[in-house]
Amino acid sequence: MRRREFIAGLGATAASPLAARGQQPAIPVVGFLNGASAAGYANMVAAFRRGVDEAGYVEGRNVLVDDRWAEGNYERLLGLAAELIRRQVAVIVANGPASMVAKRATATIPIVFSTTFDPVRLGLVASLNRPGGNITGVTNLGVEVGPKRSGLMHELVPGASIVALLVNPTSPAAEWQSQEMRVAAHSLGLIRHILNANSEHDFDAVFASLTRIGAGALMISADPFFTSQSEPLAALALRYAVPAIYQYREFAAAGGLMSYGGPSPTDNYHSVGLYTGRILKGEKAGDLPVEQTTKVNLIINLKTAKALGLEISPTLLALADEVIE
Repeated sequence: MRRREFIAGLGATAASPLAARGQQPAIPVVGFLNGASAAGYANMVAAFRRGVDEAGYVEGRNVLVDDRWAEGNYERLLGLAAELIRRQVAVIVANGPASMVAKRATATIPIVFSTTFDPVRLGLVASLNRPGGNITGVTNLGVEVGPKRSGLMHELVPGASIVALLVNPTSPAAEWQSQEMRVAAHSLGLIRHILNANSEHDFDAVFASLTRIGAGALMISADPFFTSQSEPLAALALRYAVPAIYQYREFAAAGGLMSYGGPSPTDNYHSVGLYTGRILKGEKAGDLPVEQTTKVNLIINLKTAKALGLEISPTLLALADEVIE
């Protein structure tokens, strides 16, 4: 989805010498750069726009939003970022992978990110309290709790000696996620397989391969593209009768067996919208501390567990923040 610019009162603004020279648009434009799919990010985009609105900026009146989507192929992000820079946007809003590309592409345009990765480890910021440079944002525990997801799945499906991890091979965190899964699997005495997908067209082949490799469970790594595909992934897990776990509640609510991770990404994007508004008002991105959410939630879909023939222990049920029946 790409929102086309519309400026009311164009004739009046064109009379301004500054506007005539093209040095600054009459209305600031926010570039929304994302590695995922627009269709699966509708709620998060709405939350972002709500945050911007609460900060005093109404789209079409005193701010414009220009979207760019990589549809899971993060190698496209550099070209998309270049388009926004040529347009001289006032702020770039980016998810985790996109924020790394944006930071390399510009040292002057403010960047606000939403990521499940550790922004210090990624090299996005010097520290959470003092990001520095032209970048700040919001982060929650996604990649960091990956090993815990492995442990929860092992507890729920102890008979699964072979587990698979689905990763986006174009993600900057793919290597970390694979390595952490390797360590977690080894500590639990499990055999692990890494499966790759960065397009919806990859999903059927991935799930079909689970039977071939004898996988008894599937862990889906924290990734913006997979977040945008929570419903299709949950539906495929049900169709192939495979116990699967992902980061966000949306996956369990759509029929996935279990989710474990930070709160809904819509909360992150609401905060990103508020930060964007503050920057549009003149605050410097590097002076705004990175907002970190450390709360994690365990959601279990009991209906799916029964469909898979799984018995969930009272202990695990007691640990759950929510049980979907």
